[in-house]
Amino acid sequence: MKPASIKYLWKDRKRILGMPLSFTRYRLSEDRIFLEVGLLNMKQEEVLLYRVRDLSLSRSFWQRIFRVGTVHLHSSDKTTPVLALKNIRYPNEVKELIHRQVEEMKISRRMRVGEILDHNFSDGEDEDILASDFE
Repeated sequence: MKPASIKYLWKDRKRILGMPLSFTRYRLSEDRIFLEVGLLNMKQEEVLLYRVRDLSLSRSFWQRIFRVGTVHLHSSDKTTPVLALKNIRYPNEVKELIHRQVEEMKISRRMRVGEILDHNFSDGEDEDILASDFE
């Protein structure tokens, strides 16, 4: 059985002096962000986007010179509470892209929960109460 390929919305590597010379890769899909580190021994982490609580951006003097920055994702993920996308190109645009995807995932999860709960009730009165709880 062939594994399903994931469509990535954004990909980059950690950069050294503005060039992608490291073995650290970042990828963003519709519902997750991935970190992959290493060449021979690889470590992979992922954070579900609906778990992201806050985003921040930092750019040191040297990062500004080389036109890179670091985006920090603060999440409720147990293994990776803070994921730093270090020395990436176009950090402002990447932060905004991640923000949009996080919001889409949070909205879609609320809708799915509401749909599941709506199907559990047979009485129309209970559905009205449930719908008002999610507005």
